[in-house]
Amino acid sequence: MSGLMFAAAAGAPLLAGWSVHALRLTRRIEAARRDPLTGLWTRDAFEDRARKNLAHGSQRAVLVLDLNWFKEINDTHGHAAGDAVIRATGMRLGEWAAGHHGVAGRLGGDEFAAVAAMDDPGEVLGLIRSLERPVTFEDCDIDVHVSVGVARHGHGSPDLSALLRQADEHMYLAKREGGGASIAPQHKTTPALPTVNGRRYGRPGTTGKEAA
Repeated sequence: MSGLMFAAAAGAPLLAGWSVHALRLTRRIEAARRDPLTGLWTRDAFEDRARKNLAHGSQRAVLVLDLNWFKEINDTHGHAAGDAVIRATGMRLGEWAAGHHGVAGRLGGDEFAAVAAMDDPGEVLGLIRSLERPVTFEDCDIDVHVSVGVARHGHGSPDLSALLRQADEHMYLAKREGGGASIAPQHKTTPALPTVNGRRYGRPGTTGKEAA
């Protein structure tokens, strides 16, 4: 018995070492799936969690949002100011999504997405008010404007790809109107915009004159 106890005691530091190593490895993997500027999930990690979130209930919405006139912010105030706006937008969106039992991610550049519980589509107006608060950078208040597209998940199995495309289309429709929100009809799955070269019209890489 004493020998077994000795062996167990000798092995304890080794097990503890492996546990610490495994914890550090898990944290490194998670950090690699986080956007370094905003702390939000990157595209692939977001989509993994978004699918799981959608499976929790039918009264959920997929949102795609984009900052309006972001290039002008960079040109006028510099890229550090642009980074400050991206960071603030990510933090605000993340807080809103968490408060709505959801998840948020940065898709790239100044484009973001979220999945959240949403009984009333009008709740997106509160999100816009939060996102459009000015961002202070070096004693200068920078105005922020967003366009948001919303696709709602009804009954049946959720198709994240279809919902993201629908939300993306309506984000672009809102952008063409100068900003705000555009909410897709819940039971309409037909694309609102044509596809060019396999991408939504207006996206970089299409032949359309307008770009998102």
